[in-house]
Amino acid sequence: MSVGVHGGMSGHAASLSPLLGIMTEAARKAARAVMRDFREVEQLQVSVKGPADFVSSADLNADRILRELLMQARPEFGIVTEEGEAIIGKDREHCWIVDPIDGSMNFLHGMPIFAVSIALAYRGAPVCGVTYDPCRDECFYGEKGRGAYLNGKRLRVSARTSLGDALLAAPGVGRGRGQRERVFAETAALAEKVAGVRASGSAALNLAYVAAGRLDGCWMRDIHVWDMAAGMVLAREAGGMVSEPDGGEKMLESGAILAAAAELHLPLVQALRTAAG
Repeated sequence: MSVGVHGGMSGHAASLSPLLGIMTEAARKAARAVMRDFREVEQLQVSVKGPADFVSSADLNADRILRELLMQARPEFGIVTEEGEAIIGKDREHCWIVDPIDGSMNFLHGMPIFAVSIALAYRGAPVCGVTYDPCRDECFYGEKGRGAYLNGKRLRVSARTSLGDALLAAPGVGRGRGQRERVFAETAALAEKVAGVRASGSAALNLAYVAAGRLDGCWMRDIHVWDMAAGMVLAREAGGMVSEPDGGEKMLESGAILAAAAELHLPLVQALRTAAG
């Protein structure tokens, strides 16, 4: 099935389809503004959206840049972003999904663990994804059926097959985040089975790191479509398995996701089901 995004992709690692080129360039331009703000983070204007949920002028500025660039390139596409109203495009089949700063809490505390994340959905399913980490100049990108890459190098998920050797990323917890008791129970249960459990504060980077084999798996709850859409493409195109933590397939609707190396996915689903009772 053609989704209208493959023209120009040769299969060479350095070659981008036209729309992936648009996405990576937009991410890099927005990230330059994000990094300028990051260097002066203490001076940023910050507003409260909800309990422990903040939006800064940096988020809004990056959102504006991304909207302008993406809508200028493909004005017929719809767009959904974390920081603004969704737009339904004339082309009802394609939609940009944008998170201008994934890991905003880290950003606001001066922690260099955040990313600009852009996905393209076709008929509701993510088919292209870009996650750009400006602090490390690492651009993760992937396209359905064409593989996942980091700065031009092909990505593959971890080859580990034993949970006992696995390093995982867990959901973040804090004031205003639901399902804390469930997350505590799951983390405690998995901590007994794996080599290590971490919480990075960036869903987009967690998923990118699974694609890169830096993490053997990650699971997250109470996140949004813009947190996971790009990373879903990356993890799958790198050979990983992606589902809900209980094995379901409605990640975008439920806001819960599990991504892992293929051999570890089912054991993790089983462990999470057991932890949830």
